[in-house]
Amino acid sequence: MTVLDNPIWHALRTRHAALGDSDAMAAAYHPDVAPFVGVANADAPCGEALAARLGERDTYYLVGVIPPQVPGWELHDHGVIDQMICASAPDAPPGPDAIELGAAHLDDMLALTGLVYPGYFRRETPRMGRYLGIYVDGRLAAMAGERMDLPGHREISGVCTHPDHLGKGYAQRLVALVTRDIFAAGLQPFLHVSAANVRAKRVYEHLGFADRAALAHYVLQR
Repeated sequence: MTVLDNPIWHALRTRHAALGDSDAMAAAYHPDVAPFVGVANADAPCGEALAARLGERDTYYLVGVIPPQVPGWELHDHGVIDQMICASAPDAPPGPDAIELGAAHLDDMLALTGLVYPGYFRRETPRMGRYLGIYVDGRLAAMAGERMDLPGHREISGVCTHPDHLGKGYAQRLVALVTRDIFAAGLQPFLHVSAANVRAKRVYEHLGFADRAALAHYVLQR
């Protein structure tokens, strides 16, 4: 097993330790950062340790290593999620200028992610990494950035395109730029995508990403 087989756990125990809390068995991002939690091993003591660490929110997500139960919570199988890695930096396709997104763009980022992928992006999520965006006529049309950061690897996430701008290549351009930045930092880019999201997988494959593993993806509800 490598760190990529249990990415949330290894991120929170290393490069993202300051963005959450952990002990020897369980870890969780601060709720304003991300709804992700992890465990060291798929055994009952780790599930009990996770239950003691969870806050007041009603929903959390686990990827890769799943405990048999979490007392007081329900574990729902959300199907497998494909983990993809990239072997070399892709060329960035031409397109509109991409800007680095910061505090001044937070409301726009929350609005776009809330429209496309509600529930995952929080007000403190930008602390996880660097985000790029493309604006069209004063509105955030597309964005992509970095999420989990663990030894030797950095995740690409937050890939969103407003429905009015689908098919224009904005996401492909942004993912390519973020991928190149991760390679420049001496790390390997990876990402997670639903196997059912054929459009997104096609974009990632065109940029040189290939399937590495199919990981368990569970929703944890109070």
